[in-house]
Amino acid sequence: MPARQADTTWQGGKDGSGDFETESGQIEGTFRFPTRFEDEPGTNPEELIGAAHSGCFSMQLTAFLEEEGYTPDSLQTEADVHLKPADGGGFEIPRIDLTLTAEIPDIDEETFDDLAQNAKENCPVSKALAGPDITLDATLKS
Repeated sequence: MPARQADTTWQGGKDGSGDFETESGQIEGTFRFPTRFEDEPGTNPEELIGAAHSGCFSMQLTAFLEEEGYTPDSLQTEADVHLKPADGGGFEIPRIDLTLTAEIPDIDEETFDDLAQNAKENCPVSKALAGPDITLDATLKS
């Protein structure tokens, strides 16, 4: 399977801005410190993580449902990504709250709960956010 790519170019200090785009060209934008830490309109990394996580979870749950013979009419998933100051400095994401509202014909509550929990634990983004190895290839241009 191919690796997926997103690129960001940041210019300036904390008063600067970053432009990002995805390989497909479907998602692009600009972000700044005020769009992340204040109420200035615009996107931020946590919002993008939320979009990725809610989408991945919904797709994984759909796959698990269909394996069990269910086809959802709709899955509405919200991901609230919490950012807070970290002990020792910097910031951290201590939790992500997934909220799901589903319409699935003929499914019982226990099966639904089991499949939703399984999707939360096994979607690739959940696994990635649980602590993957992250590699870095850094080049300093002079």
